[in-house]
Amino acid sequence: MVCLTSYETLSETLYEETAMGKIKRAIISVTDKTGIVDFAKSLAGFQVEILSTGGTAKALREGGVLVTDISAYTGFPEMMDGRVKTLHPKVHGGLLGLRDNPEHVKVMAEHGIEGIDLVVVNLYQFEKTVSKEGVTLAEAIENIDIGGPSMLRSAAKNFKDVTVIVDPDDYGEVLKEMDASAGETLPTTRFRLARKVFRLTHEYDGAISQYLAGMEL
Repeated sequence: MVCLTSYETLSETLYEETAMGKIKRAIISVTDKTGIVDFAKSLAGFQVEILSTGGTAKALREGGVLVTDISAYTGFPEMMDGRVKTLHPKVHGGLLGLRDNPEHVKVMAEHGIEGIDLVVVNLYQFEKTVSKEGVTLAEAIENIDIGGPSMLRSAAKNFKDVTVIVDPDDYGEVLKEMDASAGETLPTTRFRLARKVFRLTHEYDGAISQYLAGMEL
């Protein structure tokens, strides 16, 4: 239960974030770590709070970036050999909540859910895994990413409020826009990046489906 003062404060904060359109909180969880430390350092320069998991959090800390573990943010540990990390209402509520919808803002405040404005995720390399000689079905299954696509789809669905990046080549453009607009990204850029997400998840699911179609138990 959130006390009235906390509820009012969080509601006001969410409305302020909507009005300003700034990226204030980001989740970074990447397999391809190309340029990620420098990108995260640049985000930190904009006072962006960075949430992360596992190997990405480790790499960022080693690079001198202040990071909050997702488990600390949600209050739930990573579990089931890492199968469950980010599947939590504080993550998906923070991505899917519409910041200009008073009812959404009210629910977010009541449950202590803060907006997440940027998602930087790329997926387990499923196709690379299954191309290896002798890979087992069990190994392939464990390389099916669940949390990554879920966050990507949530962020892309709410492109009105959330910037989502799946390709390191887009880091520069996002930073350029943030620098030019006091930490904001353009709606056209968010929409373009969202389309990129849905293309990626379509291809990713297709690769899994194609692999499983050729397998027998």
